[in-house]
Amino acid sequence: MIETILIGAAFLLLMSVLVSKFSDRFGVPALLLFLILGMLAGSEGPGGIYFDDPAVAQFVGVIALALILFSGGLSTEWKSVRAVVKEGLLLSTFGVFITALIVGFSVSALLGFSLIEGLLLGSIVSSTDAAAVFSVLRSKGIHLKGKLKPLLELESGSNDPMAVFLTIGLIQLLSQPAAPLAGLISLFFRQVLIGTALGYGMGRATLLLINRLKLGYEGLYPALTLSMVFLTYGFTNLLGGSGFLAVYLAGIVLGNHDFIHKRSLLRFHDGLAWLMQIAMFLTLGLLVFPSRLKPILGAGLLIAGWLMIVARPMSVFISLLPSSLTWREKIFVSWVGLRGAVPIILATFPLLAELPQADWIFNVVFFIVLTSALLQGASIPIAARWLRVDAPAVQQRVYPIEYTPMGGLKSELKELYISPSSSAVGKAIYELGLPAELLVILIAREDDFVLPSGGTVLQGGDTLLVLADEKSYNDVLAKLAKVKDHRPINLTQ
Repeated sequence: MIETILIGAAFLLLMSVLVSKFSDRFGVPALLLFLILGMLAGSEGPGGIYFDDPAVAQFVGVIALALILFSGGLSTEWKSVRAVVKEGLLLSTFGVFITALIVGFSVSALLGFSLIEGLLLGSIVSSTDAAAVFSVLRSKGIHLKGKLKPLLELESGSNDPMAVFLTIGLIQLLSQPAAPLAGLISLFFRQVLIGTALGYGMGRATLLLINRLKLGYEGLYPALTLSMVFLTYGFTNLLGGSGFLAVYLAGIVLGNHDFIHKRSLLRFHDGLAWLMQIAMFLTLGLLVFPSRLKPILGAGLLIAGWLMIVARPMSVFISLLPSSLTWREKIFVSWVGLRGAVPIILATFPLLAELPQADWIFNVVFFIVLTSALLQGASIPIAARWLRVDAPAVQQRVYPIEYTPMGGLKSELKELYISPSSSAVGKAIYELGLPAELLVILIAREDDFVLPSGGTVLQGGDTLLVLADEKSYNDVLAKLAKVKDHRPINLTQ
């Protein structure tokens, strides 16, 4: 029995990894392929696996989402996000609320459901999934101009708490109609304030533990950070805060500081996030019975179309009225509001609450996610080019060397590009008069690497990998003033 389960799980995991190549080649969001694979493995597909347990699916989804959000926070650069904090928070709160209202009122008016039931459906589908967006952009080699990338990252990482709050609050109103509205408002502020405070505090605590414990084995550090993620989520939820917001903020706090084994921990959590995405979408795919989607096709198409064409654009344009973003950028933000795992996970809440319309809501939400991933996901590269918000991809060189920052050492690994027109071309390194605090570690020359010495002569197009503090690095940039194009990159991130 154990062998059969292991073989089945391994086969599904292997197939998920293989279908991701299809995603890379054709620009189809990986989440769509993982969901379809889960449906094929289900009781109505060739796999024949019967699974109809919303509680287990919700448990898997919550754990996976917490780890995915933490990984997203780790890879978020605060320097780039700081410039779009106002826009990101407006979209993740006010924008989510407006989306829920527009969808909710429309469902109530057009399909005959009560207003609260309509608002519940609108709340469930109100959050977005940036992972799906960026997987498509990466597969097509598309980069975004200006503040679009950090804005989409911040919105998707911070809009889940609002969607969770609205969903839980409306379920309470449906199951307990006498519940006071003031209690729901206080619930929202309590979730945000406690989530923010504990997220920041646990992020700082994790940073302190990593740098102070000095564990004897490098392999224990991933176990340490993993335990802190679960503690952050668990304690925050226990105290009435938003666990999702807390783990995302903890990841941002940790990721924007130097700590031991940073690069290996970033890779660990990135790989774990992918594993969690696969496990989550396969589980949610197994939970769906395709035959139950047929009766809701008409309603599903109507709501999905209204969400993509009306509700999302209106929420974006209204929320971003104070923003300096151009109309092209706002249209692009409107179109890339893909729905992902969070709506499907939230759709299990009405099932567990045994609400009258729970099955219908779950099936409609699943259909909306499929439609959004298929239509919007496949058209993102076209939209980026048509709206002229795409930028050329910048290829980052991978070096055969890593650097782990240690306490008390202020130096960082940085790149220093030597333009063909630079006065440094044709000179040996010792002739440049580099400060003692700057050390040339490696030279990238075309498709090869050169181990430098003082007598190594520089050529146009060389990229020097240097170890230096900020002042020394800036002094060298000033001396090489004739360099037309330098690309300083902090390689410790």
